[in-house]
Amino acid sequence: MILVIGAGAVGSFLGATLAAGGEQVQLLPRTSPAGVHAVVHETPELILVAVKMPDLAGAIATAAAWPDAMVLAVENGVGADQELLATRPAGGLIAGSLTTSVERTGAGAIERLSRGGIVLAPVRGEVDSMIARLTRAFVGGGLRARATGDAAAMRWSKLLLNLMGNASGAIVDLDPVAVYRDPDLFALECRQIHEALATMARLGLHPIRLFGGDARLLPIALRLPRPLLQRVLVRVVARGRGGKRPSLHLHLERMAGDQSEVDWLNGAVAGAAAELGSLTPVNAGLARLVEECNRDPQRRAWFRGRPDRLLDALGGAHPPAGSGL
Repeated sequence: MILVIGAGAVGSFLGATLAAGGEQVQLLPRTSPAGVHAVVHETPELILVAVKMPDLAGAIATAAAWPDAMVLAVENGVGADQELLATRPAGGLIAGSLTTSVERTGAGAIERLSRGGIVLAPVRGEVDSMIARLTRAFVGGGLRARATGDAAAMRWSKLLLNLMGNASGAIVDLDPVAVYRDPDLFALECRQIHEALATMARLGLHPIRLFGGDARLLPIALRLPRPLLQRVLVRVVARGRGGKRPSLHLHLERMAGDQSEVDWLNGAVAGAAAELGSLTPVNAGLARLVEECNRDPQRRAWFRGRPDRLLDALGGAHPPAGSGL
């Protein structure tokens, strides 16, 4: 049996897909009452954790009822695998990166907004047979799926896609396509991706292909003439999101005041770079400003619809020397 912790849009979608592919699945909310064993009548072989990063600690506490079960973590950003390794001394661990955009409709149904797919990678333990089984079930349920051998490269490749139009759009209250059509915000976005790619390179990681988004093409694309690059990335962003606003934008709209995921997105780039002795001023600045807007509605109102104020707060949007932008 596969137990899904986090019955939101992503967890419900993945659970339904696995069930359609022939697996026995049970859904739990992101946190469960103390009597969780009374709710789950069968010991799970696999626990699929599908919560936002600020809720991961609660999900891990729930999963502690089954310390030997394998875990598949499909969280965005960087850090879920390290937290699970530190808190679950036993059991196999699999990382998953989902590029299908889904959301819950007003009627409670899950709507799939883009095709995408899921990539799975081993993190710890003898998990290859489980990865093969999950891949078959996901494909059988109608979701493209494949395995890769490098979980860190996969996580960072998904991070590159998560960064695009996310923090900047959340701060100025614009959707990603509008962000990429604005010349100055586009330059800022390019600086953000340059910093993330440079940090990946220093970590010894190389971008990989994900379903619906080939991160390997970003370093090549960033060498294109700026007008052509902008046209290309506007189409990429529009296709990848399926009309859904990114996670940070949705957070500021619906859950302002609660902890956001920015520390595991732009903050993860800034933190990894700092450990390597490098600076990432755009990613660090975006992480700081998202949190300022999250805590202070007046601060967000100050930036709303004003890219110029965002650029001033970050010191302009001039591309790095020699970037061709």
